[in-house]
Amino acid sequence: MFTVKILRQHAPTCYFIRHATKLSIRDALNSAMDEELANDDKVFIIGEEVAQYDGAYKVTKGLWKKYGDKRVIDTPITEAGFTGIAIGAALAGLRPICEFMTFNFSMQAIDRVVNAAAKNLYMSSGMFPVPIVFRGPNGNAKGLAAQHSQCFA
Repeated sequence: MFTVKILRQHAPTCYFIRHATKLSIRDALNSAMDEELANDDKVFIIGEEVAQYDGAYKVTKGLWKKYGDKRVIDTPITEAGFTGIAIGAALAGLRPICEFMTFNFSMQAIDRVVNAAAKNLYMSSGMFPVPIVFRGPNGNAKGLAAQHSQCFA
């Protein structure tokens, strides 16, 4: 849980959750994905090194062991390929979490993200939603070269 502060426009009172727990962003993401996988059999994670390696930054740690190969799926280094698979799965009624090792690599699949996923609902007059989550780290990190450090914020 995160500490939550609710401010009312004209009231000076602040409200806090009493038993807040500090979480790293990694642990919060892992917990959120674990919760979604547990609550909905249609949710799955797909991407490079998300299963046996536990994700590039260990965001998917423990999820492959808990949910298995059919729910946490390792792919080859083919961003356009696994993005297309995830979009097709979403169109078929599943709820993929498509993880890029870094958002720099999402550019290899940007046509699919923009034209197949983001616009599909509108291009089909609302008939074909694409319930998908694209996630991954963004920006630079220690020891990474320029092709791994671009920021898309």
